[in-house]
Amino acid sequence: MDAYLDIETTGLSSYYDGITVIGVWLYDGMAGKLVQLVGEEANRLNLLGALQGAETIYTYNGSRFDIPFIRACLGVNLAELYRHHDLMYECWKRRLFGGFKAVEVQLGIPRQLKGLSGFDAVLLWQRYREFGDQQALGLLLEYNKEDVLNLSILRQRLFQR
Repeated sequence: MDAYLDIETTGLSSYYDGITVIGVWLYDGMAGKLVQLVGEEANRLNLLGALQGAETIYTYNGSRFDIPFIRACLGVNLAELYRHHDLMYECWKRRLFGGFKAVEVQLGIPRQLKGLSGFDAVLLWQRYREFGDQQALGLLLEYNKEDVLNLSILRQRLFQR
């Protein structure tokens, strides 16, 4: 089974910042299951439980961000436990550069939430934590969901070309 993983954080430094959401899209070629671990749920035990049955984890820039951030914050090295495939490098081989959203545009992968960025994800989390803004949390979770689902689409597009 394949797992598509993306995290949202309070910032870019795993030393000063924390994980707010871990999104995992598990797909076996026939059916998929979305798991989102939010706030305190985003811990080692829950993450390993969410990845149960996965063989390969797919990310975008995960080698430099998601995997090391998870290791620093949760003490688990996913790259040692699973095969990890960073789709960013596959994009580079095909001369598709930029962040994930830029590559989506280049390949015509649609997104419902246009114009939101990782920085917006930080602000949405802050609105949720400071003011209990459930709408901000809902938007953050939808943003993360699109990220992990679009990783699956990206993989399909890259390997059918």
